[in-house]
Amino acid sequence: MSTRDTMELKEETIRAQYEAALGMVLGFDHAPRLAKPLVVAAVAERSPGVGVRPTFRSTVPGMATRSTARPGGVRLAERVEGLADGLVTPVQAAVLNALRRSLAIALAMGETFSAQSGLAELKRANLEGRLPEPRRGEFGELLAGEALVVLFTFANALAYLIAPHVGTSTVELGEVEEVLTDNAPLALQGALWELDQDIGALATDDARLVAVVSAFAEALMKKVQIRAEASSSGGARVSVFTGASWKVEADGLTIAGFKPAKAAKGGMIAMAFKQPHEVVGNHIAKYQSLRLAKMLMAYDFERRLNPFAELGGFIFTHLHLHGGWQAGHGQDHADPDDGGIAQRLLQGGGLSVPVSELLDRPDRQLSGQVGPECQGVHRRGA
Repeated sequence: MSTRDTMELKEETIRAQYEAALGMVLGFDHAPRLAKPLVVAAVAERSPGVGVRPTFRSTVPGMATRSTARPGGVRLAERVEGLADGLVTPVQAAVLNALRRSLAIALAMGETFSAQSGLAELKRANLEGRLPEPRRGEFGELLAGEALVVLFTFANALAYLIAPHVGTSTVELGEVEEVLTDNAPLALQGALWELDQDIGALATDDARLVAVVSAFAEALMKKVQIRAEASSSGGARVSVFTGASWKVEADGLTIAGFKPAKAAKGGMIAMAFKQPHEVVGNHIAKYQSLRLAKMLMAYDFERRLNPFAELGGFIFTHLHLHGGWQAGHGQDHADPDDGGIAQRLLQGGGLSVPVSELLDRPDRQLSGQVGPECQGVHRRGA
């Protein structure tokens, strides 16, 4: 999908869904139909000493196979805040904000899909009791398509927004089961119910909370992708969604069909800089480190030229020090020396090099792969 084909998912359209999204985060009732609860909610007694009566098996034909689970309250905000010790932590607040934002984006995307696919008109006709019988099949397919679109957009946006907070903690989640495609609101409620169950069962601290949310979003995207692929043979109609793309400018999120958006994970790598006299190594390595630091100083902020290749640097030198790994050449000492010298030179001039720009350039392969050790040069004022 080219850039010119990308439409803007307007911010006012997203913010118009904030109230509905917040309502889902604060609480709703849902009876699971496909998944089994991982966390058993305590059922309050009706009277002191008198328990709740058992549920009898229905004798109505066809009713015995239906789920007899009672609707339970899904309170994601309370679940997340329950991990705190009285005050909501920044990580918990970030998770709740990501949930509300991703739900609002999903609802706005569903509204857009409904308008462009003709589903909105069919909804009005069905509400007014004038939906033609021949179009009921199309109506059901479009409702299922909207549910898949909203589910995937929610998972995609949630994974994208939570990515900067993902750390080293990992959790093992099974397959997402409560994937309902009757309509979009029910689909979101089913997904949030299962996420609430996973958080209650696996999240014990902030790190694991973020890991659970991220893993759930990834698992939900995969499940919906499989459903969407199967829908082409007589299932939901999603061509409107797969044939275009939308951009959420405020978040930098691109929605391009059932393709996951990618976001940078984790924070900047910290590095301990050293003075040249503190590095134990041969004088050749120190001299080369000084030369490489000066090359790094030559970075052009406007033209964004690669100092190791386009400004006269020697490619083989950087390859030799950072990729050769030959014994006795001092490459294990050159990295902190490079960073330390560059940092002092930059601080003296009141500048800093955004090394991420070098790392992200497609021609970084020509420069001997500027290693992650150089990310220690702080990106201040770039």
